[in-house]
This record gives sequence, structure tokens and C-alpha cells, in this order.
Amino acid sequence: MLSITTDYFTSARCPEPYLKRIADAGFTHLHWCHQWNTDFIYQDCEIDQISRWLDDYGLRVNDTHASSGREKNWMSQLEYERQAGVELVKNRIDMTSRLGGDVIIMHVPQEPEDESEKDAFWSPLLKSLEELEPFSLQHGVRIAIENLVPDNFPTIERLLSEFSPEFLGHCHDSGHGNITGLGLDGLDRCKDRLISLHLNDNDGKGDLHQLLFQGTVDWEPLADLIAASSYEKMVSMEVVIKNTGIDDEEEFLAQAFEDGKRFTEMIEKARGGC
Repeated sequence: MLSITTDYFTSARCPEPYLKRIADAGFTHLHWCHQWNTDFIYQDCEIDQISRWLDDYGLRVNDTHASSGREKNWMSQLEYERQAGVELVKNRIDMTSRLGGDVIIMHVPQEPEDESEKDAFWSPLLKSLEELEPFSLQHGVRIAIENLVPDNFPTIERLLSEFSPEFLGHCHDSGHGNITGLGLDGLDRCKDRLISLHLNDNDGKGDLHQLLFQGTVDWEPLADLIAASSYEKMVSMEVVIKNTGIDDEEEFLAQAFEDGKRFTEMIEKARGGC
């Protein structure tokens, strides 16, 4: 089993053609990443149509990149915007549950260094998480906080210390960790709460979301850490065609599939498999 992001070509418009190509390439699962950074609300009719497409192509949702929104923002200091942001996250939780997934991924930036700004950062975030926890538990969908650039692992670690593993975990983005140079150390500290993967490569400078083994990510120690972690699901890649030098979608997806198989074997070897 392997998972790939739905937005390998675009994050908007009808996803159906891309779902078909993903299935044709041999993938079984999806990282749902359409509308990942917008205020888009999925309606029942849209979720039902996505479900029919998934059935038609033999696909299932592994996890969903949820949205902090542009105006509906769960970290906003404006209460009405924060409340709207919570509803946006609930929409993604409900959608993910209905499509068979069990994790949504959220961005939380680095805590500000200025002491005078910390309360404005933490107060709405913690309030939103407290409001979301019962909804998340009811729907069987956990929230995974992704490591970002600049490095936000101290923020992630505080959140993991304040909320239960039944509700909150970590999503590891290998590309972001490669840029900061702190990804492996951060993952090592959070590996017991790892519940989602955003596997991609880059040159250590730009967030390119290249194919695995195409850039400078050190994949062997990453495989070792994943093998020693709480993560139990399949390899999941958040790769896009744009920066790979490959123009043909079929060729891109075929290479992504082979890369996913290769990294799966590395993890299994690290776990003591054949």
C-alpha cells in the first residue's frame, strides 16, 4: 500500500482526473490535499461525489491536509474568525471520517520570540484545540501538527505535552526538516507521537516537494526513526510534479510509486524485516 497527495498537479478544480491517474499508477491511498490552504467548505454533495470516485477507482483516504484558512482561521485573535476557523477544521474532520481516513494535518507556526506576543499566539490556539477535542474523538480523527520552516518543533512538543495522543500527534514533513536541518532531531523527540507523513525531497534550501531520493534528504536515518516510531500506516508522499523535471504525469506517478516502494523496503529493513 502506498499513498500520494491528490494535489501533485493542482490544489483546486475537479480532482477526478487526478484520482484516476493516481489509481492507474498503482496507489491505494490518498493524502487529500485539495483546498489545503483555503476557506473552502466541503458540502455533503461534494463529499458524497468524492466517495463515489474513490469507490470507482479503488482508493481510500489515508489523511487530509486541513486548512487554517485565510479568513476562517483557528488561531485568529478576532473571535468570530477563530470560531469560523474551528468550523472549517470540523468540516475537514467530518469529511475525513466519512471518506475512511483517521488523521487531519494542521499547520502551527513557530512560537514568537517576543514575550509580549506569546499570549496572543497561544490563547486562541489552545482554545480552538480544546473546542475541537471532543469533536475529533467522536469522529475518530486525530489532528497531526506538521513541522514547518522556520523550525516549530518546540511548539509541537508543547502541544503534544498538553493534549492526549488519542487527540493530537505529529505529522513529519521530510522536506521542511531538511531545510531547517533540525528535522531528524525533532522527529526523534516526537517519534512516539508520529501519526502522519509528508515525504518529499529538496535541495535543503527551497520547499520543492520533489520526488524521494531526488534531493538532499538523508533517507536512511529517517527510515530508522520511522521504524522506531509509533507510525503504523503506509508510506505517504507529498510530492508535486512542478519541480521534478518531469512533464508527463504518468511518468511522474510511476517514478513516485517506485520511490515509495523503495522507501517502504528501507523502513521494513530497519524494523528487522527481510
